[in-house]
Amino acid sequence: MSLINLYYSLKPLIPRSAQIQTRRRVAQLRRKRNLDIWPISEKAGALPKDWNGWPHNKKFALAIIHDVDTIQGMANCLKLMELDIQLGVKASFNFVPEDYWVPPWFRQIIIENGFEVGLHGLTHDGRIFLSRKKFDKSHKKIQSYLLDWQITGFVAPSMICNQKWLTELEIEWACSSFDTDPFEPQRQDVHTIFPFFVNDQNNQSGYVELPYTLPQDHCLYIILKERTNQIWKKKLDWIAATGGMALLNIHPDYILFDDEKNKEKYP
Repeated sequence: MSLINLYYSLKPLIPRSAQIQTRRRVAQLRRKRNLDIWPISEKAGALPKDWNGWPHNKKFALAIIHDVDTIQGMANCLKLMELDIQLGVKASFNFVPEDYWVPPWFRQIIIENGFEVGLHGLTHDGRIFLSRKKFDKSHKKIQSYLLDWQITGFVAPSMICNQKWLTELEIEWACSSFDTDPFEPQRQDVHTIFPFFVNDQNNQSGYVELPYTLPQDHCLYIILKERTNQIWKKKLDWIAATGGMALLNIHPDYILFDDEKNKEKYP
């Protein structure tokens, strides 16, 4: 059994507070060992082969996604959407349909406001990608949600994924990797801050992979316990100067919208 399989087998038995404390200890060790590639890996700034630049001669790209991990996060979606609208941002809200119900009217509100709806796996534990057998068993159900919701985006839960298997889904884009991130359970470093195409086995179809290139909010503020946005600002400046894509994943689950005290939320 792989370490990832073992972790997700034992995870339901481990209290959430213990999970967070363990991840914090591991993250501090990994942070020290990866100072040369995190948060910025200079190699990831290399221009892709045959790169023709961004449309309309834009200098760089910015993409915002909102992975909604829990039912509590879904309760904050409309608040976060209003904040996005105030800032002139349009994002993708990505839901986990087998962990909580996402009513059609709720998705429609998001779409009518100019936002996108995406799929964030079936369940948030990412176990469907731990074996080919599990993925094959889940494939039809994933595809049914994509068709029923009329959506074309997929974000891998916990970044646990197999990109070649994803080509078998009818999607246009996916976020299943990162340029560099030593803190995720499955290392999916693609060493680029640019989107790229993932072909199927016959090179006849595929999807556009959008790696996240700014550290995720939960990692930065909950696991690493940062108290400022300086890491985001520093890397954003570097991505803009390099001409790449700044993709940021903000979870409505972990934003503190009111005065409640919660150790797994940030203001």
